[in-house]
Amino acid sequence: MREYLLTLCITAAVTYLLTGPVRKFAIVAGAMPEIRARDVHREPTPRLGGIAMFFGLCAGLLVADHLTNLNEVFEKSNEPRALLSGAALIWLIGVLDDKFEIDALIKLGGQMIAAGVMVMQGLTILWLPIPGVGTVALTQWQGTLLTVALVVITINAVNFVDGLDGLAAGMVCIASAAFFMYAYRIWYSYGIEAAAPATLFAAILMGMCLGFLPHNMHPARIFMGDSGSMLIGLVLAAGAISVTGQVDPDLMNLYTNSERSAVHQMVPVYIPLVMPLTIIAIPAADLILAIVRRTWRGQSPFAADRGHLHHRLLEIGHSHSRAVLIMYFWSGLIAFGTLAYSVNAGAMWIVLGVVFLSALGLVLLLLPRFTPRAPRWAEAFLPPRYRRRRAEAALQRASEGPAGTPAEAGGAAGAPVDSEGGQVPRTPVAAGVSGVNGATAIGARSRSAR
Repeated sequence: MREYLLTLCITAAVTYLLTGPVRKFAIVAGAMPEIRARDVHREPTPRLGGIAMFFGLCAGLLVADHLTNLNEVFEKSNEPRALLSGAALIWLIGVLDDKFEIDALIKLGGQMIAAGVMVMQGLTILWLPIPGVGTVALTQWQGTLLTVALVVITINAVNFVDGLDGLAAGMVCIASAAFFMYAYRIWYSYGIEAAAPATLFAAILMGMCLGFLPHNMHPARIFMGDSGSMLIGLVLAAGAISVTGQVDPDLMNLYTNSERSAVHQMVPVYIPLVMPLTIIAIPAADLILAIVRRTWRGQSPFAADRGHLHHRLLEIGHSHSRAVLIMYFWSGLIAFGTLAYSVNAGAMWIVLGVVFLSALGLVLLLLPRFTPRAPRWAEAFLPPRYRRRRAEAALQRASEGPAGTPAEAGGAAGAPVDSEGGQVPRTPVAAGVSGVNGATAIGARSRSAR
């Protein structure tokens, strides 16, 4: 476990430290597209965050290769090299798309080629444990087609959900955390070495997302772009393929009678088909709904619109941050609920807990304008934006002026106030100084953008 945690921390540190220089490079390179109709941000924001994430991936693999216990993964399996090859190809395509806006069909072809590169190096689905049937061995063509399909679906599902600040990175981080626990349990508890690559991929993926999230939370200073969303989608798919089609269920020694009944009995413990699907449940649902919605309107399935799940959360009144947290909640509930079910399917508290949390999630969806108010004694321990009573009183005093009359236009009403209610002098910001989202890095901020 210590080696995995060290790999995770190194990956997160490298990603975090490189994101700042990558942001400056993206601004200089002009990778700051204009605001589109479907975008929810109001200022041009640099992309190419996937560059830092890719080098974090490389650093994680390099560190793992030099650790005593994880070095065996590289010696006994070619999957890490297959992952790096496919990731380099999909990352290069994403970088070109962030800069030059590549056609959707070309990107789709590149995704299939990247999946094919991984298949050629051994990262493919060899068999499937199907409940009621048993372990079904796949032919080479069947395994290749299923692997390519899973990679393409996962990449596009993550790419589709990347519409709000911190949404894709956070959801993938939550899913990869659940997947890490699942794969580590198979590797450590059952002693199955074939699950070690999937465990390593999940740890590195968590590090990539955790290192990038501080720069990407609302308001985001940089976007991961397609170079990042397609990259983390491919890493997520690689882990699912490794643990689904590479780990032999026979090694778990769960058979009691016939193979057919044994596979049926072990499904709650070993869920090679369900767990990968739960990881991308929310993005996949958004992807399917988008395809159905666009084809129903007579549009191309790749045509962009504002009908995604996160767009709908904003339309019904949720704030940007709350919409992201709600998506986090449902992603974690599905992933960790399935993980708990795989450990102990007979525990009634798991079912009751999932039902209770689902009801809580539905209540949160129905309260888009609910704003929690902290007690007066707790306001000193909270961020200033939650100290509503004190802030409202200060603004009221500032607007009335020293004699209880409204302040003059351009005076105290528009100026910030300190904790004593007095005015804080404004500091002029010259054009060319970087702002929150990087828009002022190339010129003065336009007031019409607000």
